[in-house]
Amino acid sequence: MNAFIRSLSAAIAVLCLMAVPAHATDALQLVGQSLAQAPDLARLPRQQVKLRRPPFVHEHEQVAKGGPKVVQFTLPIVEKEIVIDELGTKMHAMTFGGSIPGPLMVVHEGDYVELTLVNPAGNTMVHNIDFHAATGALGGGDLTLVAPGEEVTLRWKATRPGTFVYHCAPAGPMTPWHVVAGMHGTVMVLPRGGLKDGNGKPLRYDRAYYIGETEFYIPRDAEGNFKSYGSHAEALPDTLATMRGLTPSHVVFNGAVGALTGERALTSKVGETVLLVHSQANRDSRPHLIGGHGDYVWEEGKFNNPPLRDLETWFIRGGSAGAALYTFRQPGLHVYLNHNLIEAILLGAAAHIQVEGKQWNHDLMTTPSPVGPIRPSTDLSLPAEK
Repeated sequence: MNAFIRSLSAAIAVLCLMAVPAHATDALQLVGQSLAQAPDLARLPRQQVKLRRPPFVHEHEQVAKGGPKVVQFTLPIVEKEIVIDELGTKMHAMTFGGSIPGPLMVVHEGDYVELTLVNPAGNTMVHNIDFHAATGALGGGDLTLVAPGEEVTLRWKATRPGTFVYHCAPAGPMTPWHVVAGMHGTVMVLPRGGLKDGNGKPLRYDRAYYIGETEFYIPRDAEGNFKSYGSHAEALPDTLATMRGLTPSHVVFNGAVGALTGERALTSKVGETVLLVHSQANRDSRPHLIGGHGDYVWEEGKFNNPPLRDLETWFIRGGSAGAALYTFRQPGLHVYLNHNLIEAILLGAAAHIQVEGKQWNHDLMTTPSPVGPIRPSTDLSLPAEK
């Protein structure tokens, strides 16, 4: 059986390479022919960024200082087995940086993103990266296909401010499989002058969190139990069959049921303004903050457009990322979830935000009559319609 799995793994790797469309080779040739025409960026300052595992975001300036720069990131591809729920269900994940989602990268409009994508020799799959924020060559996917033991550096200019998904796209059925196995993340391109409301007033945040929503398709056996496999290759046929049903077994935030709840809850304080970046690389989502609102929401994630105000629930289109600002006004537990409540409560798309504060604002909410027995004189009938 081990020999069979090794053969299947090799066959899948070959299929990934064979699936590369002809225009990928054309793009490589065009880039190679025009390297001499690429701009000389030696005059620009360079900044090496150490990425952080979501929901956290690396240090960054909200308002750019000085002119454009080259922002350098290194992103290793990590293939590993993970546990995705409280039942101990396992799956073979494919990840950017070892986390689902991959890390949030922050730059400013006009900066150059210089990414080194590393596919360690111990991996089994061919991978690449498609940046929705980039221009040309399928978002860079045509130029970044790397087999195990290879790396590639891609540079692209951030020309449009907003939040944009990136994901693996090795072509054919490998693309959706790699995405739902965890290979997606977000780039946030801030305006050089920072975020603004619809009237040009500056908006700032005290902390930022990145929530990446993923749906998993774990096959079941004849008794309805989740199946486990020895490798990516062994899981592939059953997983593709399950994916075709379009019915996920799990819908989760940050890689697992409960990944952002309980002791792993996000934190804030009364009076703090929090930026929540939310992505879904494949399906639509409907983020909602129980006990709060979206003060300013870039539902489509594009900062050149004025933000929407005072939303109860907002819409994240599949294949996109959005952003919302909220200033917390009450202490205690807040729940941030996908307001498809079936997906949130039964499948896992929910997070907790524990807000610190010593004083409850009774003007915003109070209980003039605490919970107690129904008073005998209470008339519960509704008036008849005339």
